[in-house]
Amino acid sequence: MSEGSAGKVNMAFIAAIVAVATIGGFMFGYDSGVINGTQKGLEAAFDLGKLGIGVNVGAILVGSSIGAFGAGRMADIIGRRGVMMLAAILFLVSALLAGAAGSSAIFIIARIIGGLGVGAASVISPVYISEVTPASIRGRLSSVQQVMIISGLTGAFVANFVLARYAGGSTAPLWLDFPAWRWMFWLQAIPAAIYFLALLVIPESPRYLVARGQDERARAVLTKLFGAEEANRKVSEIRASLAADHHRPRLSDLIDKASGKVRPIVWAGIGLAVFQQLVGINVVFYYGATLWEAVGFSEDNALQINILSGVLSIGACLGTIMLVDKIGRKPLLLIGSAGMAVTLAIVAYAFSTAVTGADGGVVLPGHNGLMALIAANLYVIFFNLSWGPIMWVMLGEMFPNQIRGSGLAVAGFAQWIANAAISVSFPSLAVSPGLVVTYTGYALFAAISFFFVRAMVHETKGRELEDMVG
Repeated sequence: MSEGSAGKVNMAFIAAIVAVATIGGFMFGYDSGVINGTQKGLEAAFDLGKLGIGVNVGAILVGSSIGAFGAGRMADIIGRRGVMMLAAILFLVSALLAGAAGSSAIFIIARIIGGLGVGAASVISPVYISEVTPASIRGRLSSVQQVMIISGLTGAFVANFVLARYAGGSTAPLWLDFPAWRWMFWLQAIPAAIYFLALLVIPESPRYLVARGQDERARAVLTKLFGAEEANRKVSEIRASLAADHHRPRLSDLIDKASGKVRPIVWAGIGLAVFQQLVGINVVFYYGATLWEAVGFSEDNALQINILSGVLSIGACLGTIMLVDKIGRKPLLLIGSAGMAVTLAIVAYAFSTAVTGADGGVVLPGHNGLMALIAANLYVIFFNLSWGPIMWVMLGEMFPNQIRGSGLAVAGFAQWIANAAISVSFPSLAVSPGLVVTYTGYALFAAISFFFVRAMVHETKGRELEDMVG
């Protein structure tokens, strides 16, 4: 958006539709985090071993990878809002079915359905936000998505803690004589329904409308957002940014016609998506309770640590909102990579000192438990100050208009495959020697990500979406 039209921006309308779109981030976080704290219930109900727990927890990631890939392409067909509405329905179905599941197979199906919604929301909400906001404040508004993701995670942690405390444990009976862990899933139906109803009142992305040849509808939306003069200019710019030989985006646009190779911007997007997971953040969010219990904390304390991590994450994301449009995306990524490499190495060291206590359980001697706790939460802060929100901000804005949906489909798919690889393998490693190797590996990936950002990532701060090339 040009500086001259800045006074015509309808910030109230923009804030309202961003608020609705980011409910998808809340659902993404809640559906991902609700599993944390239910694992004892799943193990008891379905007689699961370590591998079984990994498969049941990781089922959502299968759906998420498919949902992310499919949503990127579907967003170019049925629209950004249409995909978000479909995701809301999937969240609702998953919540009801997961809570009622009578077998591991039914539970896995329910979580795959939820994963489809998570994958769709994870890639489409940032795109929608980036396509309806001014370039000058796009970073901070897009960063709200991560705040909502962490709010969803924290909301799930708080709900799980309260329900388990009220019932006397996650496997103890609660209302209608159903165990507490089932209600942890059923509660998700409430925000899912709110999300669907709220989506009915927001407009479709104007960039999608132009790509579908609906210029007048796009102009009407842009007029409400930025004023009539700016709307006419933006429609012309969006139209000019689309391929001359075919306006409607397609997957083959990811290949550079001149070289016949995948565009460099696509590799940069895939790298951002994969490294965000290889630093191990979702081990904290999916297995936080299991992780801390593995090194000597009680279930009650472990659930409280989850809440602390969530609150610190929200605080870090608020820091990102203040900084992202001032110092840029790339500097924050570099700061995050360096900070995570150091703090993860400290966590690995602390876990390496674990010994067997008098009661036969694992403990961290001296002050090493406190060291691990502080370092782990500093790691969470560094992640949510940088890679947590910035990866989604950049994926939503770094691709040219012609390949935004397709680029997100590929990057989102890669992100969830990496997530699955990390998350499904963790239960088998959740013992002291395995934790040391695992966290050392995360620290190495964090260090490598620093050099990847320096070499492959280009700053997008303040640039119009129509100016993106790749």
